[in-house]
Amino acid sequence: MPEGDTVWRTAHHLREALAGRELTRTDFRVPAFATVDLSGELVDEVVSHGKHLLIRTPDHSIHSHLKMEGAWHIYRLGSDWRRPGHSARAVLENDEWQTVGYSLGILEVLPRGTEHTVIGHLGPDLLGPTWDLDEAVRRVAADPDRPIIVALLDQRNVAGFGNEYANELLFLMGLLPTRPVGEVPDLRRVISRGQRMLDVNKSRVERSFTGSTREGEDRWVYNRERGRCRRCHGRLRAGKLGDRPTTERDTFWCPRCQT
Repeated sequence: MPEGDTVWRTAHHLREALAGRELTRTDFRVPAFATVDLSGELVDEVVSHGKHLLIRTPDHSIHSHLKMEGAWHIYRLGSDWRRPGHSARAVLENDEWQTVGYSLGILEVLPRGTEHTVIGHLGPDLLGPTWDLDEAVRRVAADPDRPIIVALLDQRNVAGFGNEYANELLFLMGLLPTRPVGEVPDLRRVISRGQRMLDVNKSRVERSFTGSTREGEDRWVYNRERGRCRRCHGRLRAGKLGDRPTTERDTFWCPRCQT
């Protein structure tokens, strides 16, 4: 599942292929931007902010969000694609590389100076160069009655946590997903621990929370509702939680180890 670490790693690889090179071909396969042609523009940089990705030229920003199924692939020119062509939403080429954005949840081409309209609402970026723990704590703490997992998943508070990270983090901190923010003993420590988890995982494909990268051994609670706790061996639980039904997210916890 694409979360902040996946998007950071995607930006890193795209930067290696595109930054400092002139685009020789662009193909945006969404109706609103189908006629846009950025060929001839130089890619300045590729950056991530939370789960958002920005490919910047001097005049434009190509803004994408992977959502659940999206991915960017990088190919040498002339290589076969590893996904069906009908799922491609963007194709960017230079004299050596071809990058293809598949099944992107969001794809738009913006004037460079209007990036704030799509990322200005986001909280501090957990993996960004200007990560601000104090500001993240302030935003999360602003609603003390909100369940902690809902507050952590709100990208307006802190950008980069997804459902997998939030559930695993709360297990490691011994906190029930339903615990109100105002009752969390050390909110700063919780968010800081989560930031370190993303930072450790950002450079490896095999995301792990337990120290093992073996399939089935890499998570404490996420998607393990039929399993037993790796610490106390009690039966794990699962549910849904959100500010409203349309924003409910899956939650997983151990009723013995989390309070």
